[in-house]
Amino acid sequence: MVGIHTVVRSRRKASTVAVMGAATALLTLAGCGGQGSSANGSYGFPEAKQEASSTITVWVDADRQAAAKAFQTANPDTKIKVVTYDGSANGSNSFRTKVQLFDRAGDGWPDVVFSSQNNDAAWASQKTAGKHAFAAVLDKGLVPKDTLSNFTDGSLNPCTVEGRVYCLRNDLAQAVLWYNKSLLEQFGYALPTTWEEYQALGEKVAKEHPGYIVGTAGDAWTPEVFMWGSKCQANDVTGPKSVTVKTDSTECKRAASMLDTLRDNGTVPVVSVFTPEFLKKYTGKVLMMPGPAWYAGAIFNNPQSLDVRAGQLGVAAPLPWRGESEAATGNVGGGTWFVSSHSKNLKAAEKFVQFVTTADDYQVDVAPGYPAYAPAAQKWVAKQEASKYYATPLEPVVTAASRVWDGWGYPTFSQEAIWAKTITPGVTGGKSIVDLLPTWQTAIENQAKVNGYQVK
Repeated sequence: MVGIHTVVRSRRKASTVAVMGAATALLTLAGCGGQGSSANGSYGFPEAKQEASSTITVWVDADRQAAAKAFQTANPDTKIKVVTYDGSANGSNSFRTKVQLFDRAGDGWPDVVFSSQNNDAAWASQKTAGKHAFAAVLDKGLVPKDTLSNFTDGSLNPCTVEGRVYCLRNDLAQAVLWYNKSLLEQFGYALPTTWEEYQALGEKVAKEHPGYIVGTAGDAWTPEVFMWGSKCQANDVTGPKSVTVKTDSTECKRAASMLDTLRDNGTVPVVSVFTPEFLKKYTGKVLMMPGPAWYAGAIFNNPQSLDVRAGQLGVAAPLPWRGESEAATGNVGGGTWFVSSHSKNLKAAEKFVQFVTTADDYQVDVAPGYPAYAPAAQKWVAKQEASKYYATPLEPVVTAASRVWDGWGYPTFSQEAIWAKTITPGVTGGKSIVDLLPTWQTAIENQAKVNGYQVK
């Protein structure tokens, strides 16, 4: 059985503009058209002279080679050249670096690019080095409106810059509450329905079942699970080059305080889930774990990780804080597909990105992660449930997909990198997250300014 595995998700309303620092389509048209391009392309960007029979070059990471293979099988008459690269994994920024080189050379751009990051539209939608934006505008006729409208509510927000869509989401990584149903019943515990109840249960577990855990806080995406889900305004991108950072809010402090309490009693250790230490200490002792959809396949249903047996793993919807009518959640990763505005075969490039994001041949039959395209997601969930691995229905995963809070934006800089450099060392050194919030604030502000953002 293929578990829920891989990365992504985004904001609450599709109409919400994910402003991440970019030129508008009008600014693009006013910029340099590049060699052999039309100054007024019909799709909202300068278009290169089209060659309908030309081969398109597609960049994918190792995991997305299956997507390219599925496309080739279904479309043998479309000529593609597949190039494997790191997908900008772990913030390598290789996608942007390579495009900058091509911009300077005035040639060499690929036709389609997959990125494992959610913030590439922030730069790919802007004119750079005298060349118009790398990313093609997709919502002015290049991709059908019916296709765009069928993506999960809010899932295209990381791709949307000042009202224009520049990429398509591959999969979503909405955070949910994973739990071991068998252990919960064995210990006689009720599933928490709020974060306050979650904390109370963690305190109870520490006393009654020491050594068991209810989560982890040792990975760089910890803020995306707990702070984002608490509506902490640490990463609110409010304009093309403006961001609001407010880590002293009640929303930030409540999540930080909860993590401090549970870290101190050992039920939320500061240990990465991908370390030998984690497996040695906590295999068979994970009672609950808030985390992204892909935890199911990457951690729980993985013989090389926790290897939880079939019939034990349950999932609950994101938890609200007391007094909130509806829970918000965060997002940990995902994937995005870009069509190059420099492509000489836009028809084939669009055909490719539409196939790999929407077609059952890949998203349902092959893809390991929760599809961003809603019709495919429904079928994918049905396939997962049919495996009989899960102890509960997967409807909470579906619910969480449209509850990712839209107050956490997608700037060009990485919040994970900032957290890893500032908070994690402090916490492992014995400091509290609450006390480190001002340090986090300063680090975010400094990184934002380095990237040209006005901080409010």
